[in-house]
Amino acid sequence: MKVLILGGTRFLGKALVEEGLKRGHEITLFNRGTNKEAFSGVEQLIGDRDGDVSQLENRKWDVVMDTCGFAPHQINKIAAVIGTSIEHYTYISSISVYKDWIPFNITEDYHLQSMPPDQLKDVLKNVKEGRISPYEHYGALKVLCEAEAEKYWPGRVLHIRAGQLVGQFDYTDRLPYWVQRVAEGGNIMVPGSPNRPIQLIDVKDIATWVFDMVKRRKAGTFNVTGPDYELTMEELLNTCKVVTNSNAEFVWVDEQLVLEHQIQPWTEMPLWIPEHFPLEGETEPWKMFISVKKALDAGLSFRRLEETIHDVYQWEKSRKDSKRKTGISRKKEQEVLDAWFHLKEIHK
Repeated sequence: MKVLILGGTRFLGKALVEEGLKRGHEITLFNRGTNKEAFSGVEQLIGDRDGDVSQLENRKWDVVMDTCGFAPHQINKIAAVIGTSIEHYTYISSISVYKDWIPFNITEDYHLQSMPPDQLKDVLKNVKEGRISPYEHYGALKVLCEAEAEKYWPGRVLHIRAGQLVGQFDYTDRLPYWVQRVAEGGNIMVPGSPNRPIQLIDVKDIATWVFDMVKRRKAGTFNVTGPDYELTMEELLNTCKVVTNSNAEFVWVDEQLVLEHQIQPWTEMPLWIPEHFPLEGETEPWKMFISVKKALDAGLSFRRLEETIHDVYQWEKSRKDSKRKTGISRKKEQEVLDAWFHLKEIHK
């Protein structure tokens, strides 16, 4: 196939390119050229979805894979130059599209976030001018992008509502934080229960499944995360411990104490949202668990967790930049541990 990948030089995009090349497809990338050395032998067209897309004019591809569509006007702009005759369009969306974040085991028909047209204009202006984070309305914007893609290529769009992506080149640093921290060993502060469920999926698994689906021109909307069983935080960390040959000891700290130390869930403490996360009308502990049955029925499969952790660990060891986007400092971690051990001592 002749495949146009929008993006393609960072994380999931790299995995898609590698999978496509492995299968012998003709790959073209369109991006801003900030990481163009990633694939020296692949055709790369330089442009900007918010600006110049002229490099896409008068070209023909069988399928398009969109890894970076953030707002509906970006979908519109691409459609205006590549036309509506393509056979298939893959849009990487997000489980963030769902409203009320999120009841247990929801499926693809759960109700979505929304944003009226007048608000959209203000949001995009504020994002552009740096007054708000581009992620503040991320889910609602992804909903609008899904609708926009379907408008141009009805019945030919594979909407992938992706969960937490992991693997090599993970610029979110969420799983890399834990892999690196476990590798360092010692007492490690972990919020909440060892049995807290966690969902994540290797970008290589998404890439494999996407190309399988595109080959058969399968369309529709799918939650895509993993694994295909209820993975717990304890199992994830124990796997990190085995793979990194670490002497780590996990100290499971009460979530309220962690919050009292002003540690922000998810953004500062990766892969953690408190079990008693406030959901309207809910009194039971909150579980991070999205149904992926539809994708499993369509052939989604997963590599072993050990393989993913190994890939991340090897990449971590090769990284020269010590700065990470998420994770608490060792000093802050020790403060929480000291407070926890003190409380345990008092209540003996």
